[in-house]
Amino acid sequence: MSEESGLIYRISGPVVTAVGISPRMYEVVRVGDEGLMGEVIELHGDQSVIQVYEETSGVKPGEPVIRTGQTLSVKLGPGLLTQIYDGIQRPLEDLEATMGVFITRGVDADGLDMKKKWEFNPTVSVGDEVSGGAVIGTVQETETVEHRVMVPPGNSGKVASIQSGKFNITTAVCTRDDGTEITMMQEWPVRTPRPVAKKYAPGLRQVTGPRLIDVLSPLAKGGTPGIHGPLRCGNTVTQQQRPDCAEPQNVS
Repeated sequence: MSEESGLIYRISGPVVTAVGISPRMYEVVRVGDEGLMGEVIELHGDQSVIQVYEETSGVKPGEPVIRTGQTLSVKLGPGLLTQIYDGIQRPLEDLEATMGVFITRGVDADGLDMKKKWEFNPTVSVGDEVSGGAVIGTVQETETVEHRVMVPPGNSGKVASIQSGKFNITTAVCTRDDGTEITMMQEWPVRTPRPVAKKYAPGLRQVTGPRLIDVLSPLAKGGTPGIHGPLRCGNTVTQQQRPDCAEPQNVS
C-alpha cells in the first residue's frame, strides 16, 4: 500500500479512523469509495482520526482513505458575497441547479465562479513598491460593495506590470519584478488567522436587551461572544432574539 492511501478501520457517525496513512494534523483526506471530504483531527500512532464533513451512512471498514496533502482552505475573491454556501464552501444554489435539493455525496464545486469576468481597476502603477495587504486595484462586486484586490500576505516587491479591464479571477492582473503573479482570487487555509497590522481594544459595550447577558456577561461591540448553556435551554432563541437597544454605550 502506498504512503498516500490507507483503509478505513472504524466508523462512528461522522468520525472515521483510518490506518495505513501518515497524514499531518488538519490535512484534508478523501474517505470511502465516494471520496467524502474529511479532515484529520487526531493522530494516535498508526491510526488517524478523521472528521468527515458529509453523511457517512453506507461507508464500510476497508474502503480507501486517500491523502490530498492540502489543508482545508477557502477561496476569497469577487463573487463571494452573492453566494450561499455549505460548511465546505460549496455553492448551494449552483448544486441545486444541477442535482436538485438533495446534494450528492462526494461532490466538489468551486466556491467562486471561475469563468465570470470582473472589471478590474488598478490603483497602483508600474514601479510602485507593494507588500502584503497593499491594495493594487478594485472591483465593483455589487452596487454598494467595492471589492479591494490586495497583495497576498508575506509578499513584497515592485510592480513590473499591471493591467485594467475585464478578467476572470484566475487571470494574473499584476506581476511583480520577481515574476510573482497576482490574481483577483486568493486561497487561504481556514485554520490560519489572517494577519492584521493592529488590533484595537474594545471600547464600546453592546446592549443586547436581555438583562441576564448585559449584567453577567456584557458584550463588546465588534467582539465575538459565546452563549453558554446545556442542550435545549434556549441558546438558539437567545441568539436570534432582537435586541431592545442596539445602540452601543461607551464604557471607557
